[in-house]
Amino acid sequence: MKKRKVAVVNQRYGLEVNGGSEYHAMILAQHLADFCDVEIITTCAKDYDTWENYYEPGEDVVNGIKVHRFPVLKQREQKRFQKCEKMRVYLPHLTYRMEQKWIDEQGPYAPDAITYIREHAEEYDVFIFVTYLYYLTVMGLKEVAQKSILIPTAHDEPFLKMKHYKELFQAPRGYFFNTIEERDMIYRKFHTEHIPNEIGGVGIEVPANTNPEGFKEKYHLKEYMIYVGRIDYGKNCHVLFDYFSRYKDKHPGDLKLVLMGKEMMDVPVRDDILSLGFVSEEEKYDGMSGADFLILPSEFESMSIVVLDSLKLGVPVLVNGKCTVLKAHCDKSGGGFYYSDYQGFEEGIDKLLESAQKRKDMGMSGKTYVDEYYQWDAIMKRLLGLMNRILDT
Repeated sequence: MKKRKVAVVNQRYGLEVNGGSEYHAMILAQHLADFCDVEIITTCAKDYDTWENYYEPGEDVVNGIKVHRFPVLKQREQKRFQKCEKMRVYLPHLTYRMEQKWIDEQGPYAPDAITYIREHAEEYDVFIFVTYLYYLTVMGLKEVAQKSILIPTAHDEPFLKMKHYKELFQAPRGYFFNTIEERDMIYRKFHTEHIPNEIGGVGIEVPANTNPEGFKEKYHLKEYMIYVGRIDYGKNCHVLFDYFSRYKDKHPGDLKLVLMGKEMMDVPVRDDILSLGFVSEEEKYDGMSGADFLILPSEFESMSIVVLDSLKLGVPVLVNGKCTVLKAHCDKSGGGFYYSDYQGFEEGIDKLLESAQKRKDMGMSGKTYVDEYYQWDAIMKRLLGLMNRILDT
């Protein structure tokens, strides 16, 4: 039986790329390639803050999968984009044309990719668009709506009020949501219950062996909490720094905050904050496995691979309870606490630090949760079943 030909569409794709939906697209494509003929449609950009063309346009191969790269014709100039960003204040009162200007500036503006999707639509059985926000999804999905699956990676944010996104969320032939909470939020906002869907996510795979003691020795650490991801206002890192500083001023001691990820904002200069920048996968997992707990201050997550990675490693988490998805992970797993203000942040740290055995028990509960719900075999079965449903009707 001939394999189905599937295009996975995402704004950035490559071994050098760091990002949540981008990593999601890559590992999904690699596992889907066991069952389908998979190709990638993406841009030449490596970094989202400029969309500067890094890769050569044309065909590439990454981990055995063919990649079609298209140049970004309008790179993001921060002053121009910040001016455009001010439009958000007027949501949902922007005209359709003004919204289009925002989408073009948000980028990555790669119209040749949209032309490719339109002209080669008949060559593919299914197009899977990973993440709703960016230009390739907004402009590309409408070209192949009847053979499209959208993985929104959506959270409740102002952009969802825009007319373009209201149109987008009515368009796909199928949805592959990350969580039940994400699905229910989209149902409430767009009434898409009639569109076939499944709960997907990703399979969580972490190294069988890590070296937490070596990591601690290398960086002279005893107690530490770890943050892994983009260090940015959009991830609420400014609030994390404020809360952590207040906590340490009130509770002096060995506890440090270790950061792993690209700095998109200034990091406070303190002896108890260690920012390592972009690290190798090996060092990331060594650092995560040695932490007393992982911290995630973001209000806007559709799944959070890093939280699931931490739970899989047996390390409990402390997360922002204003995010329904993160709160649900804690409630369902028993592997973490959540907060909504400084008092909750302080209480969460105190509870996590009071007992190593408690942390171990929470970590084991978290691992059991991940093993039950985030395995590739079950996820691929649901995705392939969704494909069959939309292609056979």
